[in-house]
Amino acid sequence: MKEKVDPVVDEAVETLNMKDGPARRKLLKGAGLFSATAAASALISACTSSSSSSGSETKNVAGNFPSTPKWQFWFVNHVTTNPFFTPTQYGLADAAALLDLPTPKWGGSESSVVSQMTNYMQTATSAKADGIAVPVIDPTAFTAPVASALNAGIPVISYNADGSYVNGKPVIGTNRLAYVGQALYISGQQMGTEIAKLIPGGGDIVIFIATPGTGNIQPRYDGAASVLTGKGFTLNEVATGAATSAEEPAEKAYLLGHKSIKGAFAVDAGSTEFLGTTLQAAGLKVPSGGFDTLGNTLSNIQSGLMDFTIYQDPYLQGFLPTLYMYLYNISGGTLAPPDTDTGLTIITKANAAPYTVSSRYQGSTTAQKYVPRPSGAIQSPPATTST
Repeated sequence: MKEKVDPVVDEAVETLNMKDGPARRKLLKGAGLFSATAAASALISACTSSSSSSGSETKNVAGNFPSTPKWQFWFVNHVTTNPFFTPTQYGLADAAALLDLPTPKWGGSESSVVSQMTNYMQTATSAKADGIAVPVIDPTAFTAPVASALNAGIPVISYNADGSYVNGKPVIGTNRLAYVGQALYISGQQMGTEIAKLIPGGGDIVIFIATPGTGNIQPRYDGAASVLTGKGFTLNEVATGAATSAEEPAEKAYLLGHKSIKGAFAVDAGSTEFLGTTLQAAGLKVPSGGFDTLGNTLSNIQSGLMDFTIYQDPYLQGFLPTLYMYLYNISGGTLAPPDTDTGLTIITKANAAPYTVSSRYQGSTTAQKYVPRPSGAIQSPPATTST
């Protein structure tokens, strides 16, 4: 018997004849969406299906919305070629395919150059984009570009980063409609809590960071520091660079010169993926951890080279902004996008297995397929507060 997820969601799935129905129901019901029912209702009300008969079979064409413009959304990014954002690009493409829209445009900077990002955003505004998603990695540089887009009637959503923090409180330099991403400062605090558990006596530790000062990762370092300060820790913030090719040698050089450290950690995906092997190469066996599931991070955790990583779900950071901009446009601006925390999951050796399954949602394959959830009790992640 087919499981009923939600009556309206199931109606949408059946009405739109969505390919890979269980996965689509899962996305609508469990992806952090503010209201699965509202999303499904909007899809049903907007849809006019065309039918064609082949014998006794009638087929509804998913996403056949003749009265809906083919809205072109634009995604600005700060490291466009970084593999962390591979699932993000799959997410935005999947949402667009589900809604029968063109794949959103993708551009910006390869190395966190803010001027390149704002230039690309201005290009999107000049091209009369139907919606723009942008990581606000600087607290003030995006204020004018976002205001320009909004004044032109273009909805803007931030994702992955939403400004900066002062004394633990978010400072948002833009008037974007909503933020979709991890609560970054809080995730750093959670990292600090994990570090304190692993090294209860304190000591000299290093925290690697690709680009110090940028709004997508500096809040994590600051959050960790807020927890560890006063507990006997000496923190060393070490830059590894925006390009993943520079991160491994930067870590190796530091670790070889500082073999007395009590722990090594990282606040970005690239620095994290090399951490286990660089520690091994330096002959160090100390507590370690980082963020995300890029490259060898999961295998390093499973083999014991690292203790943990903190996951933020990059797929949702592409899928949800696309869906939110669509809902805003189709509702005449009445379905305002909500701030959405995409999660804070601590992955250790004990729970890493599900994340190693080849899937589009992890960016490890291009295949669109249903990935069954693991059996057993569902564990709640640590409580977070959305920014």
